[in-house]
Amino acid sequence: MGLISNGTTIFDAGAIDSGIAKGALTFIKKLTASSSGTLSFVNGASNVVLDSTYKEYLFTFNNIHPGTNNVIFSVNFRDGGSNYDAPKTTTWFNAYHNEDGGSAGVSYNNNGDLAQSTAGQYLGWSMYNDNDQSASGYLHLFNPSSTTFVKHFMTRTNSNNYAAYSPDDFVAGYLNTTSAINGVQFSFDSGSISTGTIKMYGVK
Repeated sequence: MGLISNGTTIFDAGAIDSGIAKGALTFIKKLTASSSGTLSFVNGASNVVLDSTYKEYLFTFNNIHPGTNNVIFSVNFRDGGSNYDAPKTTTWFNAYHNEDGGSAGVSYNNNGDLAQSTAGQYLGWSMYNDNDQSASGYLHLFNPSSTTFVKHFMTRTNSNNYAAYSPDDFVAGYLNTTSAINGVQFSFDSGSISTGTIKMYGVK
């Protein structure tokens, strides 16, 4: 016995139809840093799609390496204007462990959360530009084109920071605007992104 929805077979004899690819990723854009002040994804620019085509977008960042010492990797969003200043309310906690095994734990980080702030959201903490230090992770942005609801996002970042720690940082929150989000920008709070890549996907 099968299950058919809107003319499409979903189940056939208990098996899911292999032609249904829910949650599939569609590659949209890759940006590569080269001493870049920012890496920005803007709807309609350079083949970027950030609109109602997808209800969820995924950004993956790979070996983001700072140009200067003691800097913080961050993200911000724009809601129709030219500035990346969408208001955000967020939470942040992390797990951490250092190389010599002398310190480890899990903690809430109230230096990184935001309350209705237009500032950039911190993703990775106190990174140095030693050759072996970088950050990698991902960001999920949900339904950015909605003009009814706030826009939720979640991130996870791992880095090798200044004190040879491996912090595993979790951030979640919402963009407190009913305007559509049409741009996402990554940067350090000071200096440049020396090297690294960020890829953008739409999620079906």
